[in-house]
Amino acid sequence: MKELYLFRHGETEWSKSGQHTGLTDIPLIDEGITQAKALKKIVKGLTFNKVYCSPLTRVKSTCEYCGLLDKAIINSDLLEWDYGDYEGITTKEIHKIDPNWTVFTKDPKNGETSYEVEVRADRLIKEALKQEGRVAFFSSGHFSRSLIARWLNFPVSHGRYFALSPASYSILSFEHDYQVIKSLNNLPY
Repeated sequence: MKELYLFRHGETEWSKSGQHTGLTDIPLIDEGITQAKALKKIVKGLTFNKVYCSPLTRVKSTCEYCGLLDKAIINSDLLEWDYGDYEGITTKEIHKIDPNWTVFTKDPKNGETSYEVEVRADRLIKEALKQEGRVAFFSSGHFSRSLIARWLNFPVSHGRYFALSPASYSILSFEHDYQVIKSLNNLPY
């Protein structure tokens, strides 16, 4: 594999309001549709050996607006982090219960553990590394940040150091046989 393109889905009501959106299946808003359509300019002219996409509507719509859904393999390993009891609420609201909480520093109550996220990310990276040429992953924010951390052989908790905007794309690659970030949080709009 030469490059891994990592696409985050476009804006939703909850991503705009700061609500944690794990497995709740909500659609893109108009702004998110416009953002997702802008990503098509990035993929135009690129050939992907494999395209993998989360089964969530917001992610599949982003992939579709890019013109790649018909080539995509739907893979539940690309689902967003399961926030458990914190699903649908903001960090500010969570901090009233647990003042220092972040998904990267403490597992969400009744949600997915960082270890479970690590296992999913590692499985996807292993699959991508088997491929020739470019590979595309379409997913969500916190999981994508975790995947970037694992690409660099860091713990999932290091995902907190990578910002990813809605409908952004990042490119993971190699330099002298080392897995590196070629570019991060690129915006097509």
